[in-house]
Amino acid sequence: MAIPKKLTDKLKTLPGDPGVYFHKSADGEIIYVGKAAVLKNRVRQYFQKSRNRDLKTEALVAEIHDTDWMVVESELEALFLEAEMVRRYMPRYNILLRDDKSMSYIRIDYDSEYPTVSTTRRPLDDGARYFGPYFSTYAVREALKLLRRIFPFATRRAAGQQRESLHYHLGLDPGLESGKTSLIEYRANLRKLIAVIEGKKKSIVAGIERDMKHAARDHEFEMATRLRNQLFALKSLGKQVIFSDKEFLDISKDHALGELVDLLKLAAFPRRIEGYDISHMSGTNVVASMVVFTNGVSDKGEYRKFKTKLDQNNDFFNMNETLGRRLSEKNIKAWGCPDLILIDGGKGQLDAALQARDERGQSSIPFIGLAKREEQIVIHKLKSGVTLDEKTLQKLGGYKTESDDFILINLPHSTNLVKLLQRIRDESHRFAVSYHSSLKRKQQTTSILDGIPGIGPVTRKKLIREFGSGRGAQEANEQQLQAVLGPKKGHLLYLLLRKAG
Repeated sequence: MAIPKKLTDKLKTLPGDPGVYFHKSADGEIIYVGKAAVLKNRVRQYFQKSRNRDLKTEALVAEIHDTDWMVVESELEALFLEAEMVRRYMPRYNILLRDDKSMSYIRIDYDSEYPTVSTTRRPLDDGARYFGPYFSTYAVREALKLLRRIFPFATRRAAGQQRESLHYHLGLDPGLESGKTSLIEYRANLRKLIAVIEGKKKSIVAGIERDMKHAARDHEFEMATRLRNQLFALKSLGKQVIFSDKEFLDISKDHALGELVDLLKLAAFPRRIEGYDISHMSGTNVVASMVVFTNGVSDKGEYRKFKTKLDQNNDFFNMNETLGRRLSEKNIKAWGCPDLILIDGGKGQLDAALQARDERGQSSIPFIGLAKREEQIVIHKLKSGVTLDEKTLQKLGGYKTESDDFILINLPHSTNLVKLLQRIRDESHRFAVSYHSSLKRKQQTTSILDGIPGIGPVTRKKLIREFGSGRGAQEANEQQLQAVLGPKKGHLLYLLLRKAG
C-alpha cells in the first residue's frame, strides 16, 4: 500500500508523548480513534509491513488517508480521552475492532454497613454508586491501585472475618472489621475518593491542606503527618491517573469543535460549553441541570444543578429563571463565563434563555438550541450571537429552513458536530432527570412524617425501614406502631398520623 506523501511527511512530526490519534479516510471521516503511550511509535506501526495483523486491521490501514492527534500529559489520561472521543465520533472501525469488548464501571456501595470499591461490567439497580463507563478495565484497576494507597478502601468482605486483613497493615484497607476505623471516618474517606474520581481533586487537596494545618495547630502531630503524606501522594497523581482536573488538549485539533467554529463563524474555539435542560413532573419538583464540556470533553467537576424557586409547569419560564441565576454576577465570578451555551429545546426555550441572558447584560455569550425531534440546531437571527456560514453548511451536507426570527439547521446525524451536541444535550438531560428523581423519591418517603411532632431523623428512618415508606407507616395499625416505638410513643404517633391523614 502506497502511503500518500502528505501523510508520510506528517508522520515525521509525530511527538514522543502520550496522546490520542485519529485515522481519517479520503473524505475526512474519522474511521478510528486510538490511544498511545508514545504517539510516534504507535501510529507509525500502522504503516509498517506486518504479518500479524488480522483482516479487520488490514482493511483499516488500507483506508487511512490522513492522521491527526492530540497530546496529553499521561498514558492513563490518553485512555480516558480515547473513550470520550470514541463515544462522540463512533468511528466505524472502533466498532469492528472492539466488538468482543465491553466497558467497565467503578462500583462503590457507599450506603452499606461495609462499603466496598470494585469494578464491574454490568451496573445494577442495587443502590450502589457507579462511575464510568471506561474502555479499559485494566487501566481503571491500575488507577484504583494508586488511589487506594491514598484513600484506603475494602474490595470485599470475607465471611466471618473479625480481624483486620493483611491489606490493613499495608495501608490499603480501613480495618473496619476490628474497629481500626469507624464507619463515619471510612465514609468520609470514600467521599474524598469519589470526589477525585469525579474530577474534584483541587477541592480535596485544599480540604486536606486545611485539615493538616488545623491538626498541627492543635498539636495533633500524628494526624498532621498522616494528612501530609496523603496530600503529597494525591498531588503526585496529577500526571498518572485518568481522573485529572484538566484536559491538556490542543482544542484546535478537535474536529467537532472545528466544524462548530466554521459553521457558526465563532470568533474562537469554545473552550467551555455549557448545556442546560429542565426536568419536572406536571410542574412539581422542577429542576434544571448545567453540564460543562471543557475543550470538548465532559468536565463533571464543573456540573451544577438548580432547584427553581417556584414550581411552574412552564419550561419557558423555568429556563428563563435558570439562565438568569446562572448569569448572575455572583455565579459569573464563581464559575467563570461560558464560551457557548446549548439549550435543550427549540425556539421557545432558546428565546426564554436569550431573554434572561440579555437582562443580565451578558449579550456577548453565543446561545444555540438543539431541538429533539429532528436534532435541528436552532439559532436566533438577531440574538444568538452567531452567523451561519453557507459554504460550511453545504460542505457538511446540511440545509436550513427559516422563519421571521429563527434559522433551523439540519445536518446529517453522522457529522462530528451533531454527535458532540447530542452528547452535551443527552448529558444535560441525564443529569436533570437524575436530580428530579432524587427529589421525588425524597418527597415520597418523608413528606407524611415531616410534619409530625416528636418524629426526628432517627425515628423517621426506623419507621421507613420497618414499613417501607411514610405512607406505609400511616397505614399501619396501633399495635404495629407500638411494636416499633413502644406503647406510649406508638399510641401518640397513631393518633397524630390519623389526624394528619
